[in-house]
Amino acid sequence: MDLALFYYLLLGFAVLMYVVLDGFDLGLGILYPWFRSEDERDHMMRSISHVWDGNETWLVFGGVVLFAAFPAAYAGILSTMYTPIIIMLIGLIFRGVAFEYRFKSHRSKPWWDTSFFLGSTVATFCQGAILGAVVQGVEAGEQGALDWLTPFSVFTGFALMVAYALLACCYLVMKSRGQIMARAAHLGRQLVLIIMAVMVVVSLWTLYANTEVRVRWFDGINFLLLLPLPLLSGLFGWLLYRDLDGKPHETRPFWLAVGLFVLGFAGLVVGLFPYLIPHQLTLWQASAPDSSLRFLLPGIFIFLPLICAYTLWGYRIFSGKVEDFEEGY
Repeated sequence: MDLALFYYLLLGFAVLMYVVLDGFDLGLGILYPWFRSEDERDHMMRSISHVWDGNETWLVFGGVVLFAAFPAAYAGILSTMYTPIIIMLIGLIFRGVAFEYRFKSHRSKPWWDTSFFLGSTVATFCQGAILGAVVQGVEAGEQGALDWLTPFSVFTGFALMVAYALLACCYLVMKSRGQIMARAAHLGRQLVLIIMAVMVVVSLWTLYANTEVRVRWFDGINFLLLLPLPLLSGLFGWLLYRDLDGKPHETRPFWLAVGLFVLGFAGLVVGLFPYLIPHQLTLWQASAPDSSLRFLLPGIFIFLPLICAYTLWGYRIFSGKVEDFEEGY
């Protein structure tokens, strides 16, 4: 198998795992203003206390794969994205500190709640803005500190905030009962409508702004071959809206929301392939020498199964509803 393509798929898998797994716990921070009682916020924090730091393993893993397997793309993206990346990391730091300190504080708890909300919101917006800037096309090494901040990247930043909040609502439906579950389902129904409209706008905007993506989708019979992606997205959105009714299904909404993420990610990959930096670097141009790629394989084959195993084990052990605010499970 082409090693560069293997690492490209591996990078995509790491990014998708991070977006799905860390997405719902970042989304819980974004939802904080809609859950104002201390008990509700305790419940939200306890529901992710066993997974939030492990979820971020995939961010580190994806960064390592990009750095080791595609050094040219790593250098090109980071050289123009230092500002949003640093802001994102600061947001994640504030969020992590707030998570740990909130459980031990009393008078300062509102400050840590605010820190958790702002850290989650800022980190999510920066991730979406970085994605939008990359999709739009970055001129590696030739941009100013704020040239990544375009109308499209700002829109994708807010779009990712909505998507993470939807995923968090579905997670709360799966992990809670009573009033929290009902409120999460009600918010989720509203967010489904917003995210479906956002997906349409982002798709059309990308097709309009990026000629290569437009050609990929509409050249020959490609549109017919790729038509299942938007059709399935519409179906998943309708099923998700239906399941978040007055008596929501407990687990299915979360998996439907994950399905929406997977379909959106698949559409993005299809449109951009084989580029890592649109208009500049393909995955083969950006890849490290084959000797370096082969050298990485033993570490990948050892650590990737371990990460997957402890992730699955953690979610299996802590499956079910969160019943006790003090202990979590």
